[in-house]
Amino acid sequence: MTQRQLFQQHLAPTSPSPLLLEMERAEGCNIFDTSGKKYLDLISGIAVSYLGHSHPAVVEAVKNQAEKHMHLMVYGEYVQSPQVTYAQLLTKNLPDSLNCVYFVNSGSEATEGAMKLAKRVTGRAEIICFDKAYHGSTQGSLSLIGGDEFKNAYRPLLPGIQRLRFNDFGELDKITKRTAAVVVEPIQGEAGVRIAEKKFLQALRDKCNDVCALLIFDEAQTAFGRTGKLFAFEHDGVVPDVLLLAKGLGGGMPLGAFIASHELMSTLANHPVLGHITTFGGHPVCCAAGRAAMEVLLSEKLHHTVEKKNQLFLELLHHPAIISIRHQGLMIAIEFPSFEFNKKVIDACLQKGVITDWFLFAGNCLRIAPPLIITEEEIRWACEVILDAI
Repeated sequence: MTQRQLFQQHLAPTSPSPLLLEMERAEGCNIFDTSGKKYLDLISGIAVSYLGHSHPAVVEAVKNQAEKHMHLMVYGEYVQSPQVTYAQLLTKNLPDSLNCVYFVNSGSEATEGAMKLAKRVTGRAEIICFDKAYHGSTQGSLSLIGGDEFKNAYRPLLPGIQRLRFNDFGELDKITKRTAAVVVEPIQGEAGVRIAEKKFLQALRDKCNDVCALLIFDEAQTAFGRTGKLFAFEHDGVVPDVLLLAKGLGGGMPLGAFIASHELMSTLANHPVLGHITTFGGHPVCCAAGRAAMEVLLSEKLHHTVEKKNQLFLELLHHPAIISIRHQGLMIAIEFPSFEFNKKVIDACLQKGVITDWFLFAGNCLRIAPPLIITEEEIRWACEVILDAI
């Protein structure tokens, strides 16, 4: 049997029609299939590979750590250098109140941990989320996402979840002393790059302060320079109580985290002890890879190059079929008349060697979120392909 047939027979499907591209290797912004065809990756594995693929510093860090040790013990029991040094690097580049890191395996798990933390700290059960938000696919995180079509088959989900309209100030009175936490993306990724208004985030901060609820920012897609800042909340100067990270956090390896103050995090350690546990969270190889990637990002100041690259995309992408372009840094949504139109453009780009995608809650929008290392030449060629596909 071919690899493709074995894939279809033995791996659980996520859709009736997967892409079924047989990929062999990846380097920089490019992925190569088994026939040798080269694809320019304009989506970074969905906002994961911000340094591109197989960056030498990350590969070296993985090799070095794997030779020392891999899994040793469930998370939180042994002092392991990759966890300690990465947590130190992260908190050094965050506000003082975000000084304590809980490493997990994924964005969904980061959401789950933050939900438990909010309930533990406040003694309340209600959690506020927003229309067209995406926070993960496990039962708890699924309860928070904003698309009913993705949830209806799995009900009943968690009780006590209230969904508000994004950027609607009139909804904020629904945040009350029953609320444990408000979970929000500073930029809604799967809604097609919907940016929170600065005054809206500040109003959320003020309201959470008033009712003693936690404000949780989900930056799984927006962190690590994607928007031109290390973290998207830096654009508005509104600091959350809890920060959720994933995707780019592992430098291409699976890793998530929720970050808060040591005071808040300490509540998970008592009554009961081991209030939140994970076997593989903070895997030493993943932490080593993530730290190496972030060190490159900081030393080369790649986030400082993002705005110029954003402007080049905007300068080149003009066509009557484009309804609008929503963007923040290298997080771009090109809006077309329909999903059907968008899907044809995506398929045509793929045939020409450019990987793009659509958004879960904005099927008529084409996703552009390339590695931050993408060159001007690659941007120009990608835009030519997109326009030709249109």
